[in-house]
Amino acid sequence: MKSRLAAALLAVYHLALPGYRYDFPRDHFNHPDFQTEWWYYTGNLNTADGRRFGYELTFFRQSAADDRSAPSANVWDVRDVWMAHLALSDIDGHQFLHTERLNRAGVGLAGADLEQRRVWNGNWRAQWQDLNSQHLDAVAAGFFFKLDLKSQKPPVIHGKNGVSQKALSPGRASHYISLTRLVTTGEINLAGQRFQVEGLSWMDHEFFTAQLEPEQTGWNWFSLQLTDGSEVMLLHLRRKDGSPDPYSSGTYIDPMGRSRFLSAAEFSLQPGKIWTSPDTGGHYPVEWTVRIPSLGLEAAVATKLVKQEIAGKGTLIPSYWEGAIDAIGVKQGNSLFASGYLEMTGYAGAPPLAR
Repeated sequence: MKSRLAAALLAVYHLALPGYRYDFPRDHFNHPDFQTEWWYYTGNLNTADGRRFGYELTFFRQSAADDRSAPSANVWDVRDVWMAHLALSDIDGHQFLHTERLNRAGVGLAGADLEQRRVWNGNWRAQWQDLNSQHLDAVAAGFFFKLDLKSQKPPVIHGKNGVSQKALSPGRASHYISLTRLVTTGEINLAGQRFQVEGLSWMDHEFFTAQLEPEQTGWNWFSLQLTDGSEVMLLHLRRKDGSPDPYSSGTYIDPMGRSRFLSAAEFSLQPGKIWTSPDTGGHYPVEWTVRIPSLGLEAAVATKLVKQEIAGKGTLIPSYWEGAIDAIGVKQGNSLFASGYLEMTGYAGAPPLAR
């Protein structure tokens, strides 16, 4: 029998439940029958002479309608709020630049559309050329980038039975898709200086309706792209008492693109050095030890730029840390090197919606 939460939300929205049948390219775009949806792009890029950058471009859709079935003739009705974040980590220049924006769909101000093959908010966009190729454009005061992304692996579906379960109640879950190895080339313009760059990007796309349980206060999310061609995603949910939540999980993707679910019992994360944000007072662990015994993997994770916090302006745009990281260690007796991204929420004020 479904919980009271599921019964109430099903009156308006769909829940992320087992058995969902994925279909691409359809599922790369909008799912208005779910309350919340987001598209995350992150990446580590380098110039030919070794200067390093990280970037983040994220699009969020949050439904604002009480009744999705009610028609509206007014294009300015706020049925969905579209938020987007844009950040550039100039690792060697020791600076972190970020901005955000809010829009309604209106007359095409923001959206995600299968026919147009794009996700956008104003002049920030992810444009699909085909199932494996995308182009990113984003412009802000002081910097912009134009990047071409080419996927080397098929989409990964995280979790079990088509859902990434976040808590016990039915529907407290998401449909969670990733493209874990996107070969990236393009241009970054920083303060009028152009940089030709190449590297790897990662894309996450989630759609869902329910949020975290009240006792879950935030999460630590890791994406790691190993030089042996494999990838690791770890989602470490935290409870109010600081303990790891049993619904934490992960995914290992081998060099051939085959994915394997990792339960909470299969990995551990030990925090190390803490950085305190001068803007929000949040205390963020910026060094971690990651262990996955079943993979023979142990790695030290750290960042070369501790100030990569997006300091939000209220509950709609919360504060969180998201930045470029490196990992060094061993995997099955061999040296391990990786780059990736780390997201930490719930350390400064209320967390955003659940991954």
